[in-house]
Amino acid sequence: WGEFLHMPGKKFFSFDEIRDEIVNDTEKKTGRNLGISPVPINLRIFSPNVLTLTLVDLPGLTKVPVGDQPKDIERQIREMIMAYITKPNAIILAVTAANTDLANSDGLKLARDVDPDGARTIGVLTKVDLMDKGTDVIDILAGRVIPLRLGYVPVVNRGQKDIETKRTITSALDNERSFFEGHHSYQSKAQYCGTPFLARKLNLLLMHHIKITLPEIKANIAAKLAKNRAELEHLGDPLTDAAGQAANTTLSIITEFCTGFCKALEGQSADLSTLELSGGARISFVFHEIFTNGIKAVDPLEHIKDSDIRTILYNSSGSSPSLFVATSAFEVIVRQQIKRLEDPSLKCVAMTYDELVRIVNQLLNKPTFKRFPQLRDQFNTVVITFLKNATLPTNQLVQDMVAMEQCYVNTGHPDFVNGNRAMAIVNERMHPPKSGPAPAVANGRASVGAGERSLDEEMNLPKDTGFFGSFWQGGKKKRGAVMEPPPPVLKASGTLSEREQQETEVIKLLIQSYFNIVKRTTIDMVPKSIMLKLVMHAKENLQRELLKELYNPEALEDLLKESEATVARRAECRKMIDALKRADSIVSSV
Repeated sequence: WGEFLHMPGKKFFSFDEIRDEIVNDTEKKTGRNLGISPVPINLRIFSPNVLTLTLVDLPGLTKVPVGDQPKDIERQIREMIMAYITKPNAIILAVTAANTDLANSDGLKLARDVDPDGARTIGVLTKVDLMDKGTDVIDILAGRVIPLRLGYVPVVNRGQKDIETKRTITSALDNERSFFEGHHSYQSKAQYCGTPFLARKLNLLLMHHIKITLPEIKANIAAKLAKNRAELEHLGDPLTDAAGQAANTTLSIITEFCTGFCKALEGQSADLSTLELSGGARISFVFHEIFTNGIKAVDPLEHIKDSDIRTILYNSSGSSPSLFVATSAFEVIVRQQIKRLEDPSLKCVAMTYDELVRIVNQLLNKPTFKRFPQLRDQFNTVVITFLKNATLPTNQLVQDMVAMEQCYVNTGHPDFVNGNRAMAIVNERMHPPKSGPAPAVANGRASVGAGERSLDEEMNLPKDTGFFGSFWQGGKKKRGAVMEPPPPVLKASGTLSEREQQETEVIKLLIQSYFNIVKRTTIDMVPKSIMLKLVMHAKENLQRELLKELYNPEALEDLLKESEATVARRAECRKMIDALKRADSIVSSV
């Protein structure tokens, strides 16, 4: 009987019906006017009188389109043929009429294009009975015209009249055998001619090819079987005992997730990447590269002008001018600059949070969570909420650390350049030592007498200036001793006096020195704070949070509802495993 792939389950016991169905299906796909279609008609024949063989019947090359055939029908048919014969495991039957010139055979030409050595091409010579008297194909069969490694087989098919009169295949085979046994050129080789010999030859070639490729086929089956079994194991069995099994499954998933989370942070994950940083290594990169360089880039003097420092110096002195560099001016400025470290520190917290979320998302993309989409959504909600809540005390601790640095300026720090040292450095910069004769000295005192100096000189101030030096250079009028009230707004203007320049440089040096100390402390302590309040907190308390939020017996059944894709994929895997087992059994029996 015969069975068509497009009509599964229906058996055709009459081959006339099979022929009619071929015609019907052809007309459905191509119409009734000699159209073509690359979609094959699949027919399986079950009979004790046929050999195990798969035959693909391709159309012959058409040069001129007729009927409904497209103008490029030759190209379409050629592409259709090439799609099949280019496969290295295909045996090509190059069919050629014996009463034509073999050198003009389209079939042999196409076969040679894809099989130049002729290792998988069999020549089939038809219409041997229609050759002129006195001619035969003996030279072709002997390989003296166009040799093929697998040789040629001559056959005698039914003619168009035989088909129209519905001559049976059995009768046609008898006629073919009689022709070769009765022809003087083929009598001695009749056993190597005809359709039955061609079928046996193809069967032997198929079996030989199977034996050659059998080890590879077995290996492929074993590999696919192992792959599908592993995937089926990942998908797991469907939950039958809804209450008990759901509870155990949830506990197992929570434990597996938290273990994976900790291992990712510690760099002990089973699937460590060789291509990019992942897990805890990315957090380390945030601490030691991004945050460290960000803090180092903060310049405490970036937004402070010398005139600002001069103004703060005078303001911090109050109503009594200071004799030395004012400590309060230094502290005011340095506290303002320490506050600038708060923003990059909080950004470091945010980036660490982002990296933890990144790890969570990687874990939630595993097959277990694809199997239970609702559980995945709940996991994501609980974990993200937990991490967000943990960032609040982390931010507070970081802000408190910056506030501590602002609160107490420790000028006694061993790394801090104290005032005397700073003054000496500035003096050396402003007045580098010069070689030359020492000034004249009489009785241990300068040669200029005290009575010869003016009041400004006694006060060590430039002439015609006050204590404020060049702080405000308004329009001065020579009007005797008339005094004018100060303007409503006094702002720094004019160039700095030598004393102001010296004090400003001292303040800048002190700020730079102390700010470097604070930056080192911040670079060291902020990552420690984040590790304590965020990372370690997550490692130690995430599992407890998941159990509290998700381990609810009443809601577990809904959470563990499998996705339709998982159910379908499990069925596909089981079906594939059964098919591969049957294939393995068949191959093992060969």
